[in-house]
Amino acid sequence: MPTSSAASASATDAAKPASASGGVQSLERAFDLLERMADAGGEVGLSELSASSGLPLPTIHRLMRTLVACGYVRQQSNRRYALGPRLIRLGESASRLLGTWARPYLARLVEETGETANMALLDGDEVVYVAQVPSKHSMRMFTEVGRRVLPHSTGVGKALLVDAPPGEVRALLARTGMPAATEKTITTPDGFLEALELVRGAGYAVDDNEQEMGVRCLAVPVPNSPTPAAISISGPAGRVTETATERIVPILQEVARDLSEALASTAAAHQQG
Repeated sequence: MPTSSAASASATDAAKPASASGGVQSLERAFDLLERMADAGGEVGLSELSASSGLPLPTIHRLMRTLVACGYVRQQSNRRYALGPRLIRLGESASRLLGTWARPYLARLVEETGETANMALLDGDEVVYVAQVPSKHSMRMFTEVGRRVLPHSTGVGKALLVDAPPGEVRALLARTGMPAATEKTITTPDGFLEALELVRGAGYAVDDNEQEMGVRCLAVPVPNSPTPAAISISGPAGRVTETATERIVPILQEVARDLSEALASTAAAHQQG
C-alpha cells in the first residue's frame, strides 16, 4: 500500500548516514530535484525524476509532496509536476543580487573600454539584463535593467547559447520565433547556428546592428557561472570598430574570468558558512 511504502522509505532514509557534505540530505535531494526539473524544461513525471536521479519513487514522491505544500512545485492535471510560482520571487532576488555583485566588474569595463557595460542572464527563452554601468560619453547606449529581449538578435544572446546543443537552440528559436529587429537581424535557425559556430571560434559574440541600427555590441559568456550569464559592451558602431574590437575583446574576456572567480569564491564562502 502507498502508506506503508512511504513509511518504509522514510525509515530507510532515517537510517542512512548524513550527507557527505555535512549538510541535510533531504534538502540536498530536494534542490537536486528542482534543478533536474529546470533542466527538463520545468515539467516532469515522477518516473523521469527517478530515472535521472537514481532515487526510489517513494522518496521522490515524499520530497515532491513537501515542495508542492511549500509552493515551489505544483502538480498538473495530468499528474506531472511543474516548477511553482514561489520560485519566481527567489529567482528575481537572485538575479538582482548577481547584478549587484557584477557592477564593480562592469564599472571596470567602462573605465577600460569607454563604452556602456551590461550583464545579462538567460531566463527561460529570453535574455534579461540584470546590471548596467553607462559610458561616460555623451553619446552612449542605455538598456534598462530588467529589459527582456530575444536571444537571436543580441550579442549576449549568442554568448549565452554558444555551448547549448543545436537541438535545444532550434527548439528555443521555434518557440520564440525570429522576428527581425533590423534589416541585419538573423532570422533563420541555420543562420543563427552558423553565427554560434563563429562565436565558438572567435571566443566572443558580436551584435552588428542586429538589435538596433547604429549600435554594435561585443559579448562573452561568464565561465562556470551558477546560471548562464554573459557580459557585454555596447556603443555606436562608429566607435566600436574592428580596430576597437581587437582592443576590447581581451578586456572583456579578462573581466569575465575575474567575475567568474569572484562568484566561485562567494559561493565557496557561503558553503563554508
